[in-house]
Amino acid sequence: MKHFTHSLTVMGTVRSISQDSASFIVSARSGDLFTAYAGPETNFQVCQNVDKVDHDCFVPLAGVPDDTPGGKIVKYLREGDLIATYGVFQKNDERTRYDVRTVNILKRDREAKNYLFETTHWWQAQITGFADTWLYNLFGTTEKYDFTKYQTNIGITGMSLENDLQECATLSRLIYGLSSAYLITGCDRYLDAARQGVVYQRENFRSISHDGQHIFWAHGKDRSSRQQVFQSVNGDDNNTIPLYEQIYALAGLAQFYRITNDWETLNDIMRTVKSFNTYFKDNQQGGYFSHVDPSSFYWDTPRLGINRAKKNWNSIGDHIPAYLINIILALEPSPVVVRQYPYQEMLATLKTMLEETSELILDKFPDPDPQVPYVNERFFRDWRPDHEYSWQQNRGIIGHNLKIAWNLIRVANYYHESDPDKALRCEKLADTLAGNMIDKGVDLVRGGIFDCVAREPANDMPIDFTWGNTKDFWQQEQAILAYQIVYGHTGNQTYLGLAQEMAAFWNLYYLDKDFGGFYFRVRDDGNPIVAGIYADKGGHAISGYHAFELNYLAHVYTRTYLRRENICLYFRPQKDSEVQSVNILPDFVKPRTYKIVKVTIDGIEKVVEDPFSTQIRLTAEEMDSQISVELSPVI
Repeated sequence: MKHFTHSLTVMGTVRSISQDSASFIVSARSGDLFTAYAGPETNFQVCQNVDKVDHDCFVPLAGVPDDTPGGKIVKYLREGDLIATYGVFQKNDERTRYDVRTVNILKRDREAKNYLFETTHWWQAQITGFADTWLYNLFGTTEKYDFTKYQTNIGITGMSLENDLQECATLSRLIYGLSSAYLITGCDRYLDAARQGVVYQRENFRSISHDGQHIFWAHGKDRSSRQQVFQSVNGDDNNTIPLYEQIYALAGLAQFYRITNDWETLNDIMRTVKSFNTYFKDNQQGGYFSHVDPSSFYWDTPRLGINRAKKNWNSIGDHIPAYLINIILALEPSPVVVRQYPYQEMLATLKTMLEETSELILDKFPDPDPQVPYVNERFFRDWRPDHEYSWQQNRGIIGHNLKIAWNLIRVANYYHESDPDKALRCEKLADTLAGNMIDKGVDLVRGGIFDCVAREPANDMPIDFTWGNTKDFWQQEQAILAYQIVYGHTGNQTYLGLAQEMAAFWNLYYLDKDFGGFYFRVRDDGNPIVAGIYADKGGHAISGYHAFELNYLAHVYTRTYLRRENICLYFRPQKDSEVQSVNILPDFVKPRTYKIVKVTIDGIEKVVEDPFSTQIRLTAEEMDSQISVELSPVI
């Protein structure tokens, strides 16, 4: 090969440095060694968060000038540290050379033991930046959150796009994000905005059955005509009621309920769950159908076309992270109530759903052929894999495999004592999938994970890319959380390294520091794609959910599993809920994972008799107050 050049990102650890030759060696996860040469224009930059704070605290070493390429290498690099480089790779005959033009440093100084994204405030600062930007883009500088102005589609700079449709699922996802921001910051404006969003969702998208027992959520509402659009208008879901949209209509309500104990929100959630079990449930062969007809509410009508009598990952697995975990956390231990309310009946329903959906993931999704490392994602009614569905065919989504790994560890935590055999099965499959994706989904040279691939490659290569080797933001979230929590359970240092590399890739390449958002898709080298819908800050597939969920749970998992440091969560139970308690666990964790360090109510410390309790009991006077709970991981 002659005169071949291409831009190249390399993520790896520093193996050696040479001041004299102004070079250093980077060892990628693939095992490849890259000798990188710095030049006069090489920029050494310390990773910044979305707030653009300068974290560069490096100082020159004594006797080493830092105005030369070799001097900068000595100043900024330390053997064993993770870095990411970007430059030009050339090959001419047998000669190769890698000239780096950007070196991304992930620590604040040479003595730092932890990467910047492992520091105490990193993910809180990020969720604050996202929440503030979203509120400003939607409502300007006012703190009166008029959700008639809510828009699903937002351009990269925050401007309104022409589409006037407000989608219920994306509104709910934003409510989730705002609620999550309150949970780890205690900022009242986020909770105020979430509360207004919940009221708007309830009043504008809720469709109640004639007997008041069931709820469906309209797909959207036209902002201009104020007319409701009941059925979905998106792609393969057009003219149907897709279950995943109904599931995500609950995501924001569930997170909001955890904070407030608002009885009307819980009532809406449970009537929606009743619709799932009445209209989508397959009582004969198990699981939930992916779509029903908006006229007959039936899953087996010819009008559904390719979605007739089908099941998929979203209709089974998405219940767990979207709302099941959060509502079970809120209802178990049983709330201390002033009036009778069927909490135990509700909890029993949710626990049954958690049991069934997790069993189906364990039993139906792994491929029976051990040579196929990816799960099956679409099924006929009888659980035969559907390998001819629309765009998916016999293809796997890397993020879905890691999402399953992440959620199975959470489920394993829940069953750790009550059903240890099931917990072990969950842990084993999570470990298998997390391990499989290292070679079959992780970019071992540049970092990050890929998108859609053939489940059975036909190109005689390890990975057969369906479209390209691009990387989507929501799948990076799944990778970070999966490798963090699987490391927390296994202690496997490979998973720790992957968790750090995934977090580094996210913080280096997905944050839009100019406009306070995040990019949907980046190229293999981390450069963002900002054409067409991929330039939008908000849309049907990008809203205030995955990135906010990442911020919230990466904060929790980093403190719990990586750093073993205290975390603080905030709650504000409503007085009219008549529930005089609040459940305080941040996620499904093993029993006695946390010890309560301190509880304050509107700044006044409250005595807690049992430091391992997962519930704080309240007096009537303590309701409608901000409750701050500091937890210390003791695992």
